[in-house]
Amino acid sequence: MARIKKNDTVMLLAGKDKGKTGKVLATIPARDRAIVEGVNFVKKHARRTRENEKGGIVEKESSVNMSNLALFCKGCNRPSKVGFKILKDSTKSRFCKRCKEVF
Repeated sequence: MARIKKNDTVMLLAGKDKGKTGKVLATIPARDRAIVEGVNFVKKHARRTRENEKGGIVEKESSVNMSNLALFCKGCNRPSKVGFKILKDSTKSRFCKRCKEVF
């Protein structure tokens, strides 16, 4: 089971956007990376096409290494480590190791 999944709220622990929080838009497990909303913007040169009439320089989110992310716990109101628990109905769940709240 993955530590961080799509639609989780995470906080950046390192890099130029350290301390910012955002929602995970996509994960790339093969490369151990994730794309977080509003974090790690890069400038890309876009060609003029039918869909993109203007073209030019476009800012978009780039991927961040998973090791630089921590799941943000709403109970503690801070980033936390993730624990895994097998429930009685034999399903796995993730929980905050600090306040024991289930994600």
